[in-house]
Amino acid sequence: MKSILRRRPSPALVISMVALFVSLSGVSYGVATGFIDSREIKNNEIRSIDIRNNQVRTRDLRNNEIRGIDIRNSTVQGRDIALNTVTGEDVKEDTLQKVPSAVLADSASSATNATSADGVKTLKIIPLTTVAVGAQPVALATHGPLTLSGECGAGDTPRLTVSTTENDSAATGTSTPIHPGPVYSAQGFQEPDLDTADSPFQIAELQAGMAIRGYTVTTASAFAPSGKGFSGAVAMYRDSAAASSCRFHGSLALQG
Repeated sequence: MKSILRRRPSPALVISMVALFVSLSGVSYGVATGFIDSREIKNNEIRSIDIRNNQVRTRDLRNNEIRGIDIRNSTVQGRDIALNTVTGEDVKEDTLQKVPSAVLADSASSATNATSADGVKTLKIIPLTTVAVGAQPVALATHGPLTLSGECGAGDTPRLTVSTTENDSAATGTSTPIHPGPVYSAQGFQEPDLDTADSPFQIAELQAGMAIRGYTVTTASAFAPSGKGFSGAVAMYRDSAAASSCRFHGSLALQG
């Protein structure tokens, strides 16, 4: 009897045998059934080398679980993105470079914007302006101390004048050649020393002779010592058959 008790297994041996049996049973079950679930896999033990290439599919991934940190840098290409899905909100504007044409437009020899080119700051458009015969002159354009005005003298004669608020200014208008037939020309005048106290200086007038209608274009320009100036084409028109009036229109490049 004592011999039998002496050979009885210890409690530790019994527990270890039970654990071994349970573990072998689990492995045997998984092997027998061909199914191993997460209970048979130790955490952080499955590696990329253990997964067959091209076997993980979209249905195997939980929605909204793939993040930027999970994607290798510079591996997403245009072919991986659906057409017309990237919008302006997805682009960081300050990382974009200028298109080549915009870079050229910013160069010293090109216009930096629509209203600045080689010192010309503004293109002044003179809209169609009507002045009645004998009425006060109408300012067509003003730049700094210089003012270009249009007036309609006796005989429905359109005239252009320049006045200044800066001494030693200059103004001029060009004459247009007289062609055979109806005389539709401009007579220009020049004043190299136009002062504040001087009356508005007439730089050009329409020469229409006895014609009922007359129309011509003159180049009007003026300059002040402060650097302000303008130059451009101004048209003068008269129609004595209609209401007695003169009309003006054109454009000036303003400088300084």
